[in-house]
Amino acid sequence: MSTVYQVPNRIAHILLNALKGGVVPRVGLEYITVGRAQEISAILHDIEMIEEGGASFRFIVGKYGSGKSFLLQTIRNYATAKGFAVVDADLSPERRFAGTKGQGLATYRELLKNLSTKSKPNGGALPLILEKWISGIQAAVKAERNASGAEFDDLVERRIYAVASSLEGMVNGFEFAKAVVTYWNAYKNDDAATKSNVLKWFRGEYQSRNEARDDLGINFIVTDETWYDFLKIFAVFLVGAGYKGLLVLIDELVNIFKIPNSITRANNYEKILTMYNDVLQGKASHIGFLMGATPQCIEDRYRGVFSYEALRSRLAEGHFSSAGVKDLTAPIIRLRMLSQEEMYVLVEKLLNIHARLYNYTPSLSHEDLIYFLTVEYNRVGAETHITPREIIRDFIELINILYQNPQKTVSEILGSNSFEMAKGGLSDEVIHSEFQEFEI
Repeated sequence: MSTVYQVPNRIAHILLNALKGGVVPRVGLEYITVGRAQEISAILHDIEMIEEGGASFRFIVGKYGSGKSFLLQTIRNYATAKGFAVVDADLSPERRFAGTKGQGLATYRELLKNLSTKSKPNGGALPLILEKWISGIQAAVKAERNASGAEFDDLVERRIYAVASSLEGMVNGFEFAKAVVTYWNAYKNDDAATKSNVLKWFRGEYQSRNEARDDLGINFIVTDETWYDFLKIFAVFLVGAGYKGLLVLIDELVNIFKIPNSITRANNYEKILTMYNDVLQGKASHIGFLMGATPQCIEDRYRGVFSYEALRSRLAEGHFSSAGVKDLTAPIIRLRMLSQEEMYVLVEKLLNIHARLYNYTPSLSHEDLIYFLTVEYNRVGAETHITPREIIRDFIELINILYQNPQKTVSEILGSNSFEMAKGGLSDEVIHSEFQEFEI
């Protein structure tokens, strides 16, 4: 676990604060990733296929606190590091796949706002991507021809138009290509206002076609009906701009399950079906979708994804999968809870990160860590309800208290009756077994 001791203090601070607050940090996940080797391996294979021009679609399914969001963010960080562009959004009552009040467009806007790359990992990467693309074309032209002035601009413009024309065959691609060319002309003429308007158009922020036509000469805007088509175009454009592809991460699918109106729910599931079919039928390229969901919002036959028969028939597991044997090439990846052994590895990592951040030598022994986990796993109802999120929050609280009150012991903080709660416990033999962990 040597990587633990290399965690920068800024990252350690973000990690511990986020985990204590019950949220997934957007940085530093590689320092605390344990388990999930098979799941991550399956998704990384998808990413390789996306780079080669394919497409993928997966549901990441697990209980609240089981690590869905953690896994999505881990993949997000990996993908940007490998040269992909990534967009991500959490669904909510205001953000869905479809709706009567612009909820689909709201999701698109959130995705574009969070567009991230390796050099711009925290979102807002669209201007950088366009500037980098144009600079890349200019550099390529310079490398090939000793041209200057009008001749140089003409050669660059031909390359720009070649990329634009390659997009025109796609649905709504003509308008997208026109916006690309408009941005180039504004870039060439140092027209900041027009560049800003093109970015506004790409982000779906124009309210009417008339407004877009007046500003840009484009009689088209992104709408609830067309936003998904634009994601597919973006994926192709991004490859032309030097990226490996586009990864789309959507969490909190439970907000579709919660929609009270059955027709509205069906419309949202219809949009998911469209994405799924496009991927499997080869109608999308260089794009991957990962959607986080709870078991209920997938499997419920009255309100969940499986209430939409066309999706249920495509996504339901076959006859040979079981609790112990899973097909990880299937569209649904079901997350098991981290094992007790994996949780031991995780709390030990967190202890070392905490000690390095606050510059002290950890006083918790191997037996103390076992004692803490034993208490956690023997709480009433823990067998079915305990989650990694709860254990992590409890552990960070414990080490915070111990750091601030060094005269206290673990047993004093956990309570005098905690040994009675901790019947059975975790054996040293189990804890010292080989842990199969995956680190990026």
